[in-house]
This record gives sequence, C-alpha cells and structure tokens, in this order.
Amino acid sequence: MGAFFSSLFSRVRGGVHPETRKFLSAGCATEPVPVPGLLRVPLQQHIGAPAEPLVSRDDHVLKGQLIARSRGPISANLHAPTSGTVIAVGHFPAPHPSGLPVPTITIRADGKDKWGPRLPRLRPEDADPEEIAARVAEAGIVGMGGATFPAAVKLNLRDRYALHTLIINAAECEPYLTCDDRLLRESAEEVADGAGIMARALGVARIIVAIESNKPEAAAAMRRHNIGMGYPLEVRMVPTQYPMGSEKHLVRAVTGLETPARALTAELGVVVHNAATAQAVHHAVRYGEPLIARNVTVSGRGIARPANLRVLIGTPVADLVAHCGGFTEEPERLLLGGPMMGQPIDNLRVPIVKGTNGILALTRAETRKAETMPCIRCGTCVQVCPCGLTPFELNARIQADDLEGATRVGLMDCVSCGCCSFICPSSIPLVQGFNFAKGKLAEKDARKHQQEETRRLAEARTAREEAIAEAKRAAMAKRKADMAAKKTREEDAAAQGAGDPSAEPQAEAVK
Repeated sequence: MGAFFSSLFSRVRGGVHPETRKFLSAGCATEPVPVPGLLRVPLQQHIGAPAEPLVSRDDHVLKGQLIARSRGPISANLHAPTSGTVIAVGHFPAPHPSGLPVPTITIRADGKDKWGPRLPRLRPEDADPEEIAARVAEAGIVGMGGATFPAAVKLNLRDRYALHTLIINAAECEPYLTCDDRLLRESAEEVADGAGIMARALGVARIIVAIESNKPEAAAAMRRHNIGMGYPLEVRMVPTQYPMGSEKHLVRAVTGLETPARALTAELGVVVHNAATAQAVHHAVRYGEPLIARNVTVSGRGIARPANLRVLIGTPVADLVAHCGGFTEEPERLLLGGPMMGQPIDNLRVPIVKGTNGILALTRAETRKAETMPCIRCGTCVQVCPCGLTPFELNARIQADDLEGATRVGLMDCVSCGCCSFICPSSIPLVQGFNFAKGKLAEKDARKHQQEETRRLAEARTAREEAIAEAKRAAMAKRKADMAAKKTREEDAAAQGAGDPSAEPQAEAVK
C-alpha cells in the first residue's frame, strides 16, 4: 500500500524538464576559498526586517562575533565572517537586479581568521525544543535554499500547529547547481544530525529526505547515515522535474498532501527545511558556530573551471570567479542562483549572502535569445504551471493594467518558478511580468499603508491637540472659577465687616 501511494503521489502538476547541465560541476568536490581581503555583509540577508548594526567604523571584530542584531520577530542576526577591522557601516550595491545600495557592514580581514567566543554548546538530546530554536535564532540561520526565511521561526511552529513530518529538501531541481548534491555526498552525517535536531525542536517523529532521482550518490550517502539524533531518516527519491524543489510541490510529491492556496504546509502538519540549513543547525547547536559560510556552485560555460566552493558570507563574486580561473569569454548573462529563478547581476563586486547557492556565467550558446511575439493562446503555459494557473490570462490582465483582476485569477499564488516563460513558444517573459505586477501591488499596498498610517498619526495629533486645548480650557475655567470664588469671598467678608455693630464703637474710640 505504501508503494502504491508513493507512486500515486510522486509527480506534481505541470513542471518542465530543462537541460540540467549538472555534469559541469557534479564531480567537483567542495573546496574552501581563501579569506578575501574585504568582506561586505549586507544587513538584509533574510525575509523580514533588516538587522540592526552593533559595530562602528574602526571597530575590531573577531570571527563569529555578533555584528548586527535581529530586529523584530521576522529577522536574523549577522556575525563577522572573519576577524578584522570594520572600515565602513554604510551603503553598498545589493546582490539584486536593481543594484541599489543597501545598508552594509564592510570588514577588512586581518588575515588571522581568529575566532571570538562561540555560542554556548547544547546537548540537543537533553535540550528543550525552545532552547534549540533559541540557539538557531542566535546563530542567524535562515533557509539556505534561497527563500531565506528565519529558520527559528519555522522551528517554533510546533506551538501553533499539530506537526508530524519534517521534510529535508535536497531536490536541488535548478539546472547547473550541485552544491547540495555534494553536501549530501560529503557531509551526510552532519545533515542527518541537523535534521534530527530540528525534528526534536518541531516535536515530529518522521523525517523524510527528498532527493531527485539524478543524484544517486547523494541518496546512497544519506541511506548510510539514516539516523539523526535517534530519529530514522526515510530517503525518498522524487522525479527529476522542475520545480520539484518548490516547498508545496515537494510536500505533495512526497506525502500526497496538497497545500491550499495562501496556506502554509504546517497546516498539513509538515515543515520543510533545506539540507544546507540542517547542516548549519548541526554546527550551531553542537559547536556554537553561527552561520558565516555556505556552499556555492560556480558554473556555466563562461567559467574556466566550474567548482563547488565553501565560501564566507560577504565574499565578493569577483573573488570566486577569479578562484575558478576567470571567464572563458564575456558572459551573456551573469546570475546569482540558478537559470530559472536566479537574479541577474552586472556588478562582480556584490557579495555572497546567506541565500546565494550559485554563480552562473552563461555564454550566448547557453541562453535563448528570441524575439518576443504576440501570445497565440496555445495553452502550453497552462499545462506546465505547477500551481494550476492560467499564465496567459494573468499576462493579459497585467498588460491591461488590471492588477485587481490578475489578483482574482491567482497572481499571488504564482511561485515565480519561470516554467511558463521557459516553455512559451512566443518567448513572452511571463514570469518577469508577474513579478513586476507583484511589485506594483506591494508598492500600492505600502502606499496605502503609509496613507493609513499618516491619517492615523494626523488623527492622533488632532486628538492630542484637542485634549491639550480642552485641558487648557478646563484649567482656564477653573482659574476663572477660583478667582470668582475668591472675589465673592472677599466681597462677603467686606459686607460682613460693614454690617457688624460692634465695629462702630471701636472705630469711634480710635478717633
């Protein structure tokens, strides 16, 4: 029966099968990159509020030292990737297509790579779930598959939902990327232990490690290390199909449970964490090491020597390209992440951040350059959409500037996987249009929120001014009443004095 349900639910709706091109780096063992001369640590490396800096220019910091504190419930701490001197706390271009400057701490490495005091170690077998989640939060760990959601927030979902399953996402469905594949091959024991620690924090008894079928070595390594913290790990092979790594679609492929629109997988009792996140949890809880480094794939035909690298957070992209021998030719596209959902950049000085899992230098031969044609309403985009949307209808409404209409037909349910753009015979940049529309809606909501906040503040100010004026009027009335009462008392006293018969003889006597 279990095999029946496994085969029944092994595939997700839609999806595409792009050339994986993982052979470029899949055989490359992960190698450490030397500490760069400068590291730039943006304060916004996670979903939520940017961290608050705790250091100033000319401060000396040690490796692992807390340099920026999380701000609010959805935020994450930041730590110094190495020892050195803070030379700037200002703005620097973000690893984002806009290239706009963001608040950044720049550290000049001193070459000693000296650790400061590490976080206190925990024995997770004896620790309470709250202690484990707090340690993960202290370590600044976020989802390292690209979503960058603070991991501790997910671990605390046990308080709100009846959880039963933890899924370790090792699908790595994006073409070219192989850093998670190598992580499982080389550090399966650490991933298993981290998964067990998270299972204890979540209060679940079941752990499933989901791996795409094109990674047999990774699956074999996890089967050899199939116990984490006493929890058995079930290795589940899923089809090589993009976007298998999408959280909701992976849950359906592995468990058969479908997450309703706008709902969390936790509502089904399932929480998903990336394999690299599990390793980071292992290092934080067992050894007190905050998240200051990650594995990154550097690949594409434009890279002289594709590789998988262990990289300090804040390392400039230029240093990694140079470490891999530079470019074979001027790349047609330079991406952070995979070719389907990666962010294009044009500045090699931008840094690696917690959510960066790849650097791709794609040549003209690897990119599709085609002229955009009108939509022929072939419906191919509908067939491949894993969310069951109608991308051509969404696009038509967005082109007509009907954002409310696009929202009604599912705009906010789009996961921006790019399947529709990939398959479109007219080469329409559908997902870019959807992201643009989401941005406009977010801007509209922000403007509305700002207007409401301005109105609230204005009303509060008016209420304060009226209260002050009323208090002044009351004080003035009281003062007038007191003065009137005093005057009345004086007049009464004078009248009483004038009418007293005993006072007259005394007056005559004085005379």
